[in-house]
Amino acid sequence: MEPTPKPPDPPPLRAIRHGPRERLHQLGEARLGDAECLALLLRTGRCGESAEAMAQRLLRRFGGLPGLATAEVRELAGVPGVGPVRAAALRAAFGLARRLAEAALRPGMPVRGGGDVARLVRDSVRGSGQESFFAVPLDRRHRVLSVRVVGTGGVDAVGAHPRDVYAPAIRDGAAALVVAHNHPSGDPTPSAQDRAVTERLGAAGRLLGIELLDHVVVGDVRYFSFADESFGAIV
Repeated sequence: MEPTPKPPDPPPLRAIRHGPRERLHQLGEARLGDAECLALLLRTGRCGESAEAMAQRLLRRFGGLPGLATAEVRELAGVPGVGPVRAAALRAAFGLARRLAEAALRPGMPVRGGGDVARLVRDSVRGSGQESFFAVPLDRRHRVLSVRVVGTGGVDAVGAHPRDVYAPAIRDGAAALVVAHNHPSGDPTPSAQDRAVTERLGAAGRLLGIELLDHVVVGDVRYFSFADESFGAIV
């Protein structure tokens, strides 16, 4: 009687490699790194380079997400392996992110504190090398009436003149006002100039009957609120 042949050994198990798409499904977007998220936008790499490796190269070339977010389409398209189609997709993705951040302070949205305004300013001026001064007129329930950039360059220049700062509030019939500006250095520590401007704007508001609720100075990660004289992290 012939012996029963022994079944062949199963092939050795291979380690399962999970790419960014699989990790996104399993862990969620918040657990992915910057390069992994970019790789999903790029979709594929090029010969000898994965999409994630290309994403890491882009981040190094432009100095991280802030630099990449402000790069022009032609700059992105000129990077080997990117091209005009991927460059357009990246610009559109960063544009959507900016619009989402700005949507938090569209007319009718309530301002609960300096952090609400800081989020808008930080995303609007990300990567900028100059200061921008914002005026946010509010109604009696502290809801946003408008968001205006009233000057650029420096806090002691056009951006901080009471006439320019309060003009939008007067036009909107505002009951109160919040102002904010960014520090391109990334450090939100207020200068003596910032303090002097805050006092001048507060005095102008009292004369006009439009209360200045806060002046928010925004850095890369933190912001400073004159309303409570303390630093806060931007969530």
